[in-house]
Amino acid sequence: MKAVLEQKEVMVIKVVFDNAFYQIYDSDPAAEAGRMESIVRVIEGNVEFVPAEAASEAQIAAVHTEAHIKDVRREGLYEIASLAAGATIQAAEIGMTEPCMALVRPPGHHASADSAWGFCHFNNMAIALRHLRDQNKIGNALVLDIDLHFGDGTVNILEKKSWVTIENPSATARREYLRAVERRLAETPFDIIGISAGFDHHLEDWGKLLATEDYEQIGRMAVEAAMRQRGGCFAVLEGGYNHKVLGYNVLSLLNGMGMAC
Repeated sequence: MKAVLEQKEVMVIKVVFDNAFYQIYDSDPAAEAGRMESIVRVIEGNVEFVPAEAASEAQIAAVHTEAHIKDVRREGLYEIASLAAGATIQAAEIGMTEPCMALVRPPGHHASADSAWGFCHFNNMAIALRHLRDQNKIGNALVLDIDLHFGDGTVNILEKKSWVTIENPSATARREYLRAVERRLAETPFDIIGISAGFDHHLEDWGKLLATEDYEQIGRMAVEAAMRQRGGCFAVLEGGYNHKVLGYNVLSLLNGMGMAC
Protein backbone atom coordinates (compact mmCIF):
# COMPACT_ATOMS: atom_id res chain seq x y z
CA MET A 1 0.00 0.00 0.00
CA LYS A 2 2.93 2.32 0.59
CA ALA A 3 3.92 4.61 -2.27
CA VAL A 4 7.58 5.15 -3.05
CA LEU A 5 9.07 8.42 -4.28
CA GLU A 6 12.40 7.29 -5.60
CA GLN A 7 15.36 9.67 -5.52
CA LYS A 8 16.42 10.87 -8.96
CA GLU A 9 19.13 13.16 -10.26
CA VAL A 10 16.71 15.40 -12.16
CA MET A 11 12.99 15.76 -11.66
CA VAL A 12 10.74 17.46 -14.20
CA ILE A 13 7.41 17.80 -12.46
CA LYS A 14 4.30 16.59 -14.27
CA VAL A 15 1.43 19.08 -14.31
CA VAL A 16 -2.08 17.87 -15.16
CA PHE A 17 -3.82 20.54 -17.23
CA ASP A 18 -6.36 21.16 -19.97
CA ASN A 19 -7.00 24.21 -22.15
CA ALA A 20 -10.59 24.11 -20.88
CA PHE A 21 -9.28 25.69 -17.68
CA TYR A 22 -8.67 28.89 -19.67
CA GLN A 23 -12.40 29.41 -20.14
CA ILE A 24 -14.21 32.12 -18.21
CA TYR A 25 -16.93 30.03 -16.60
CA ASP A 26 -17.99 32.51 -13.89
CA SER A 27 -17.49 36.09 -12.70
CA ASP A 28 -15.47 35.27 -9.56
CA PRO A 29 -11.71 35.98 -9.15
CA ALA A 30 -10.76 32.31 -9.58
CA ALA A 31 -12.35 32.33 -13.05
CA GLU A 32 -10.92 35.69 -14.07
CA ALA A 33 -9.51 36.14 -17.57
CA GLY A 34 -5.75 35.70 -17.81
CA ARG A 35 -5.32 33.91 -14.49
CA MET A 36 -4.37 30.48 -15.84
CA GLU A 37 -2.44 32.06 -18.71
CA SER A 38 -0.29 33.91 -16.16
CA ILE A 39 0.73 30.57 -14.68
CA VAL A 40 1.27 28.59 -17.88
CA ARG A 41 3.32 31.40 -19.40
CA VAL A 42 5.83 31.11 -16.54
CA ILE A 43 5.98 27.36 -15.99
CA GLU A 44 5.88 26.05 -19.58
CA GLY A 45 9.27 24.71 -20.59
CA ASN A 46 9.96 23.77 -16.98
CA VAL A 47 7.29 21.08 -16.54
CA GLU A 48 5.72 18.18 -18.41
CA PHE A 49 2.04 18.76 -19.10
CA VAL A 50 -0.35 15.80 -18.81
CA PRO A 51 -3.83 16.03 -20.42
CA ALA A 52 -6.64 16.15 -17.88
CA GLU A 53 -9.56 13.73 -17.82
CA ALA A 54 -12.89 14.34 -16.09
CA ALA A 55 -13.86 12.52 -12.92
CA SER A 56 -16.75 10.10 -13.19
CA GLU A 57 -20.00 10.91 -11.43
CA ALA A 58 -19.38 7.88 -9.19
CA GLN A 59 -16.04 9.33 -8.08
CA ILE A 60 -17.69 12.67 -7.32
CA ALA A 61 -20.66 11.01 -5.57
CA ALA A 62 -18.27 9.22 -3.22
CA VAL A 63 -17.75 12.66 -1.64
CA HIS A 64 -20.76 14.83 -2.57
CA THR A 65 -24.48 14.32 -2.17
CA GLU A 66 -26.77 13.75 -5.13
CA ALA A 67 -28.52 17.04 -4.41
CA HIS A 68 -25.25 18.97 -4.51
CA ILE A 69 -24.21 17.38 -7.80
CA LYS A 70 -27.58 18.35 -9.26
CA ASP A 71 -27.06 21.93 -8.06
CA VAL A 72 -23.71 22.12 -9.86
CA ARG A 73 -25.35 20.80 -13.02
CA ARG A 74 -28.12 23.41 -12.77
CA GLU A 75 -25.47 26.12 -12.49
CA GLY A 76 -23.95 24.87 -15.76
CA LEU A 77 -20.63 24.14 -14.05
CA TYR A 78 -20.60 20.35 -13.91
CA GLU A 79 -18.34 19.87 -16.94
CA ILE A 80 -15.55 22.20 -15.80
CA ALA A 81 -15.84 21.17 -12.14
CA SER A 82 -15.70 17.46 -12.95
CA LEU A 83 -12.64 18.07 -15.16
CA ALA A 84 -10.89 19.81 -12.25
CA ALA A 85 -11.75 16.91 -9.96
CA GLY A 86 -10.56 14.36 -12.49
CA ALA A 87 -7.27 16.18 -13.04
CA THR A 88 -6.70 16.12 -9.30
CA ILE A 89 -7.32 12.38 -9.20
CA GLN A 90 -4.70 11.99 -11.94
CA ALA A 91 -2.22 14.15 -10.02
CA ALA A 92 -2.80 12.08 -6.88
CA GLU A 93 -2.23 8.83 -8.77
CA ILE A 94 0.96 10.16 -10.39
CA GLY A 95 1.97 11.56 -7.01
CA MET A 96 2.16 8.06 -5.59
CA THR A 97 5.47 7.60 -7.41
CA GLU A 98 6.64 11.12 -8.32
CA PRO A 99 5.63 14.66 -7.33
CA CYS A 100 2.83 16.09 -9.45
CA MET A 101 0.48 19.08 -9.58
CA ALA A 102 -3.05 19.54 -10.87
CA LEU A 103 -3.27 23.01 -12.43
CA VAL A 104 -7.04 23.43 -12.32
CA ARG A 105 -9.98 25.67 -11.72
CA PRO A 106 -12.53 25.86 -10.15
CA PRO A 107 -10.69 25.38 -6.86
CA GLY A 108 -12.22 23.03 -4.30
CA HIS A 109 -11.37 23.46 -0.64
CA HIS A 110 -14.55 25.41 0.24
CA ALA A 111 -16.79 22.68 -1.19
CA SER A 112 -18.49 20.59 1.50
CA ALA A 113 -20.41 17.37 0.96
CA ASP A 114 -23.71 19.14 0.24
CA SER A 115 -22.81 22.79 -0.36
CA ALA A 116 -20.08 25.07 -1.66
CA TRP A 117 -18.93 28.68 -1.62
CA GLY A 118 -15.72 30.66 -2.14
CA PHE A 119 -15.43 30.03 -5.90
CA CYS A 120 -15.52 26.23 -5.32
CA HIS A 121 -17.97 23.59 -6.54
CA PHE A 122 -16.53 20.09 -6.05
CA ASN A 123 -13.85 19.35 -3.47
CA ASN A 124 -11.00 18.28 -5.72
CA MET A 125 -8.71 17.24 -2.87
CA ALA A 126 -11.32 15.15 -1.06
CA ILE A 127 -12.42 13.43 -4.27
CA ALA A 128 -8.82 12.51 -5.14
CA LEU A 129 -7.97 11.16 -1.69
CA ARG A 130 -11.21 9.22 -1.45
CA HIS A 131 -10.44 7.67 -4.85
CA LEU A 132 -6.99 6.53 -3.68
CA ARG A 133 -8.47 5.15 -0.48
CA ASP A 134 -11.26 3.30 -2.32
CA GLN A 135 -8.66 1.78 -4.65
CA ASN A 136 -6.65 0.58 -1.61
CA LYS A 137 -3.67 2.66 -2.74
CA ILE A 138 -3.28 4.49 0.58
CA GLY A 139 -3.88 3.77 4.23
CA ASN A 140 -3.63 7.35 5.48
CA ALA A 141 -3.15 10.85 4.12
CA LEU A 142 -2.09 14.33 5.15
CA VAL A 143 -3.73 17.42 3.65
CA LEU A 144 -1.52 20.51 3.85
CA ASP A 145 -3.71 23.50 2.98
CA ILE A 146 -1.50 26.57 2.42
CA ASP A 147 -4.26 28.80 1.07
CA LEU A 148 -4.94 32.07 2.88
CA HIS A 149 -8.47 30.90 3.68
CA PHE A 150 -9.33 27.99 5.95
CA GLY A 151 -10.29 24.91 3.92
CA ASP A 152 -13.64 24.41 5.61
CA GLY A 153 -15.04 22.16 2.88
CA THR A 154 -12.14 19.73 3.14
CA VAL A 155 -12.60 19.69 6.91
CA ASN A 156 -16.34 19.11 6.52
CA ILE A 157 -15.75 16.06 4.32
CA LEU A 158 -12.59 14.55 5.78
CA GLU A 159 -12.12 15.72 9.37
CA LYS A 160 -13.95 12.77 10.93
CA LYS A 161 -12.11 10.24 8.76
CA SER A 162 -9.55 8.48 10.96
CA TRP A 163 -7.22 8.04 7.99
CA VAL A 164 -6.86 11.77 7.21
CA THR A 165 -4.95 14.52 9.00
CA ILE A 166 -5.65 18.11 7.89
CA GLU A 167 -3.29 21.01 8.50
CA ASN A 168 -4.29 24.63 7.82
CA PRO A 169 -1.23 26.52 9.12
CA SER A 170 -1.99 29.77 10.90
CA ALA A 171 0.67 32.37 11.70
CA THR A 172 1.32 36.08 11.47
CA ALA A 173 5.02 35.79 10.56
CA ARG A 174 6.73 33.99 7.68
CA ARG A 175 9.16 31.97 9.80
CA GLU A 176 6.44 30.96 12.22
CA TYR A 177 4.28 29.77 9.31
CA LEU A 178 7.09 27.71 7.80
CA ARG A 179 7.93 26.20 11.19
CA ALA A 180 4.27 25.16 11.57
CA VAL A 181 4.44 23.39 8.21
CA GLU A 182 7.72 21.72 9.15
CA ARG A 183 6.35 20.48 12.48
CA ARG A 184 3.25 18.95 10.91
CA LEU A 185 5.30 17.21 8.22
CA ALA A 186 7.61 15.78 10.87
CA GLU A 187 4.96 14.46 13.25
CA THR A 188 2.27 13.04 10.95
CA PRO A 189 2.48 9.56 9.38
CA PHE A 190 1.05 9.36 5.85
CA ASP A 191 1.12 7.37 2.64
CA ILE A 192 0.50 10.52 0.62
CA ILE A 193 0.49 14.25 1.22
CA GLY A 194 -1.90 16.41 -0.76
CA ILE A 195 -1.06 20.11 -0.88
CA SER A 196 -4.03 22.42 -1.33
CA ALA A 197 -1.83 24.99 -3.03
CA GLY A 198 -3.31 28.43 -2.59
CA PHE A 199 -0.99 31.35 -3.29
CA ASP A 200 -3.07 34.19 -1.86
CA HIS A 201 -0.85 34.26 1.26
CA HIS A 202 1.80 35.94 -0.89
CA LEU A 203 3.26 39.32 0.04
CA GLU A 204 1.74 40.83 -3.12
CA ASP A 205 -1.61 39.04 -2.85
CA TRP A 206 -4.45 39.24 -0.33
CA GLY A 207 -2.59 37.69 2.62
CA LYS A 208 0.68 39.67 2.42
CA LEU A 209 2.62 37.04 4.41
CA LEU A 210 4.75 34.66 2.32
CA ALA A 211 7.54 35.42 -0.14
CA THR A 212 7.90 33.61 -3.45
CA GLU A 213 10.87 31.61 -2.14
CA ASP A 214 8.76 30.35 0.77
CA TYR A 215 6.70 28.26 -1.64
CA GLU A 216 9.88 26.59 -2.83
CA GLN A 217 10.73 25.72 0.76
CA ILE A 218 7.25 24.31 1.37
CA GLY A 219 7.45 22.16 -1.77
CA ARG A 220 10.87 20.87 -0.82
CA MET A 221 9.86 20.10 2.77
CA ALA A 222 6.74 18.24 1.62
CA VAL A 223 8.55 15.99 -0.84
CA GLU A 224 11.44 15.38 1.56
CA ALA A 225 8.90 14.29 4.20
CA ALA A 226 7.22 12.01 1.65
CA MET A 227 10.55 10.44 0.76
CA ARG A 228 11.38 9.85 4.43
CA GLN A 229 8.05 8.08 4.88
CA ARG A 230 8.24 6.30 1.52
CA GLY A 231 5.02 8.07 0.61
CA GLY A 232 3.68 10.16 -2.26
CA CYS A 233 3.10 13.88 -2.81
CA PHE A 234 0.86 15.95 -5.07
CA ALA A 235 -0.55 19.47 -5.18
CA VAL A 236 -3.70 21.07 -6.56
CA LEU A 237 -4.24 24.75 -7.28
CA GLU A 238 -6.60 26.59 -4.96
CA GLY A 239 -6.40 30.41 -4.58
CA GLY A 240 -3.97 33.08 -5.76
CA TYR A 241 -5.24 36.19 -7.50
CA ASN A 242 -2.39 38.56 -8.36
CA HIS A 243 -1.61 37.55 -11.93
CA LYS A 244 1.71 39.41 -11.85
CA VAL A 245 3.19 37.03 -9.26
CA LEU A 246 0.99 33.93 -9.39
CA GLY A 247 2.96 32.07 -12.05
CA TYR A 248 6.26 32.66 -10.25
CA ASN A 249 4.78 31.39 -7.00
CA VAL A 250 3.50 28.23 -8.68
CA LEU A 251 6.90 27.70 -10.31
CA SER A 252 8.58 28.19 -6.94
CA LEU A 253 6.48 25.42 -5.37
CA LEU A 254 7.15 23.12 -8.31
CA ASN A 255 10.87 23.84 -8.16
CA GLY A 256 10.91 22.95 -4.48
CA MET A 257 9.08 19.70 -5.15
CA GLY A 258 11.55 18.86 -7.92
CA MET A 259 14.66 19.88 -5.99
CA ALA A 260 13.86 17.42 -3.22
CA CYS A 261 14.06 14.46 -5.60
